[in-house]
Amino acid sequence: MTKHSRIIEYIKSLQSGDRISVRTVAERMGVSEGTAYRAIKTAEADGLVSSIPRIGTVRLNTEEEKDIKKLTFAEILNIVEGNILAGREGLHKYLNNFIIGAMTTVGAEKYLESNNLLIVGDREEMFDLALEKDCAVLITGGFDCSDEIKTKANIKELPIMNCSYDTFTVATIINKAINSRMVRKDIVLVEDILVENPYTLNISDSVGYWRKLVRDTSHTRFPVVDDDGRLVGIVSAKDVAGQKDGCRIENLMTSNPITIGPNSSVAYTAHIMVWEGIEMLPVLEGRRLIGIVSRQDVIKALQHRKNQPQVGRTMEELLFGTLETEETRDGVKLKGQVDPIMLNNIGTGSWGALVALISQAAGATVRKTKGYECFINTFTVYYSKPVQLGESIEISVRITELGRNSCNMDASILKEGLPVMKAMMTASYIKR
Repeated sequence: MTKHSRIIEYIKSLQSGDRISVRTVAERMGVSEGTAYRAIKTAEADGLVSSIPRIGTVRLNTEEEKDIKKLTFAEILNIVEGNILAGREGLHKYLNNFIIGAMTTVGAEKYLESNNLLIVGDREEMFDLALEKDCAVLITGGFDCSDEIKTKANIKELPIMNCSYDTFTVATIINKAINSRMVRKDIVLVEDILVENPYTLNISDSVGYWRKLVRDTSHTRFPVVDDDGRLVGIVSAKDVAGQKDGCRIENLMTSNPITIGPNSSVAYTAHIMVWEGIEMLPVLEGRRLIGIVSRQDVIKALQHRKNQPQVGRTMEELLFGTLETEETRDGVKLKGQVDPIMLNNIGTGSWGALVALISQAAGATVRKTKGYECFINTFTVYYSKPVQLGESIEISVRITELGRNSCNMDASILKEGLPVMKAMMTASYIKR
């Protein structure tokens, strides 16, 4: 095992929140500081450690990506633009929950648990109670705390922070940050569904070996790599049709194939597959092939996300949730009132929000008619008129031309029977 690999394994063995430095790693592993530095940077790129402002480099929770709703106290401090008053050593710890301190100490006692965050104004008795319950404290309104509280926080390594915002604003900001992370968590990435260590062909392999691989695996498409393991092409049944067993794959493969990265979203991957007519995409990290994704994998992932209870909701889901859906003979109709979330900065219906609602209705129409998810390829608005808060609107989408792989639609938004917006769209299906 190389020195670099030994350092990475050592970092993996550390507990979440353990701090590391170039000097300590170099001394412990008996390597130069340059080697330690490069290994720590690799670990940071792989998500094993993170450099947190005011703290340094710490070992991350190995479930960070799967539990992305969690925030460290250091992140909370940055989000609310606050100051650390005491307990700096505990900034790397994860926040379990936050509690608003607008209650008596007796009432608060049953809500305070280890690694919670108490958000409260200038109330010394609440600071002391929070520390007794192993909770951090965020003091709103810019207030300070006593030296006794600071000493206690330093001993227990629990952050005492303050910021200039009021309690309500702070709670709103933190809620927004957690919700944002939940939305990110709900986005399925390619790395979550890729098939690792896929079957591959070498450029020197023959058609005869391709046929053997087809018999052994029941697959017909394979990535082609060179002697260094770098992806150079893809070969499919179409490429080798009618060729003799002795023909080299190198002369028949599709060179420079479209690829995808592990951090790309499954929705984006599906769009690429539909647009390019591709059944399988190689997944590259740098120039290294780390797996493949098929169209079937992508469809399953999209259906799985659709069936999950969503904690973090996207803007489109929030908009769509404000209206009632009604199926019609020709498509789908949405009914409801203009909600505050639909307004722009001058108080009328946002053009973008209305377009987003039409897009959502179009997707529902395609699912009803064809049973497929879809991507909007073109969207043309040819009439638009402002609407106001509280006005009743009706959104309808109708398929005007239905094809095997795509369709044309027209849409309208009506207010009291009069048009507010009219649009035309084309969409491609994501087939199973």
